[in-house]
Amino acid sequence: MCLFYERNPAKYGLTLNEKDADFSAKVLLKKSLCVWIASWGFSVRQLHREFLRAGSNVMQTFTFYASDDKLENRGNKISYTGAQINEAACDLAREVANEGDALVAGGVSQTPSYLSCKSEKDVKAIFKKQLDVFVKKNVDFLIAEYFEHVEEAVWAVEMLKETGKPVAATLCIGPQGDMHGVSPQECAVRLVTAGAQIVGINCHFDPETCVRTVKMMKEGVEKAGLKAHYMVQPLAFHTPDCNCQGFIDLPEFPFGLEPRILTRWDMHKYAREAYKAGIRFIGGCCGFEPYHIRAVAEELATERGFFPAATEKHGPWGSGLEMHTKPWVRARARRDYWENLKPSSGRPFCPSLSVPDGWGVTRGHAELMQQKEATSKDQLKQLFDRSKTQ
Repeated sequence: MCLFYERNPAKYGLTLNEKDADFSAKVLLKKSLCVWIASWGFSVRQLHREFLRAGSNVMQTFTFYASDDKLENRGNKISYTGAQINEAACDLAREVANEGDALVAGGVSQTPSYLSCKSEKDVKAIFKKQLDVFVKKNVDFLIAEYFEHVEEAVWAVEMLKETGKPVAATLCIGPQGDMHGVSPQECAVRLVTAGAQIVGINCHFDPETCVRTVKMMKEGVEKAGLKAHYMVQPLAFHTPDCNCQGFIDLPEFPFGLEPRILTRWDMHKYAREAYKAGIRFIGGCCGFEPYHIRAVAEELATERGFFPAATEKHGPWGSGLEMHTKPWVRARARRDYWENLKPSSGRPFCPSLSVPDGWGVTRGHAELMQQKEATSKDQLKQLFDRSKTQ
């Protein structure tokens, strides 16, 4: 994840005693690359650089799902330990952060141990292993992200707070709440009470849904008489047809989602709506590319006081088309054209919406019990057979 905001973390809510202020915009982006960190570091380094130029000025360590239990389960055979991956990720993020005015954030996410009903002690021990590395590498702050159950997210926040570093926490839920039915308002209150200074939403849903959910969280925090800052990291896919499980339930997940991708112009609208809602950590999750983050940074350039470096290579709002050879294309070199565009898919008879699978399983269900062995043919057959009946 790459997150952008001003260099001084205390100025922007990353201390326990932060007072109200007028914040600059923040932009963040998550990617999940685990083993690549240790074996293909040059690629990860270059990816960090692309987002740095696009407008991000916090480099998040590429440690999404890089806990030992996740690396071991479901038949993964790797040559690196979780500690090695986390250390390499911190080094790469810090190297690129030092090339610009950037901070480094270490991140943890939900665990297979929790889904398999392991104890609070066992789950917290998994987080502790990653946190030991983050403290050793002296990251600037910590993020607990991608949690489907607020209970586990609270456990993560409690562990992160023990480091003494500022803590952000985001859930991958929508307006219906977490997978146990806890409302966004209550989820936010629990996270803030546990010690998170920044709370919000990441992944699973599109920008419109995520911003709406963060508004609900903000409502709950304020009603409880608490204070927090807010973060949003939606998908770069349109998902108006998703249920409480989000895009994971869509039949297109994960390899047929491209027709749903947001345009850069959609990103401008998203960034503005999030900022108007009082959200100051504004970024993205799955599907986000550097040009998406650039669009967010450009939309909020006035609030930030500058454009990202990558803006030098193109004209905002299509102004680069002014010299196009075709007159009807030159006529598109204006904001109101792109701002009001309703893109077509180009696919004959393409449905506008999908029917989510909706299996309705969550923590404690037999089908979510994690295993280290590869999924057997018999297990796969049972899943294939059930899928046909959904």
